[in-house]
Amino acid sequence: MKKAQTQNRNFETSLTSLEKIVRELERGDLPLEKGLELFEEGVKLSRECQERLSEAERRIEVLLRDGEGRPVLQGVLAEDEEELTPDFGGTDEDDENVF
Repeated sequence: MKKAQTQNRNFETSLTSLEKIVRELERGDLPLEKGLELFEEGVKLSRECQERLSEAERRIEVLLRDGEGRPVLQGVLAEDEEELTPDFGGTDEDDENVF
């Protein structure tokens, strides 16, 4: 895919394309060359998505600093809940890996 097309894609479009590639590869009925081509495109999309997520994280970190540049921790409030707390006790079964 051309560089200009890659830059014009948004995160959601890239993720949708990556999910489609994963489904095609999981079917397992592709010729080797087509499978390799899709795998390469999937790796590119995965890296692109990761870069965009990292950039979003950096932007959020900047926004969550006080006037002196110190990080400010803020709780996330949902409409129906008073406070959300992180769940660090998840199992491996909860993780959904793309590859």
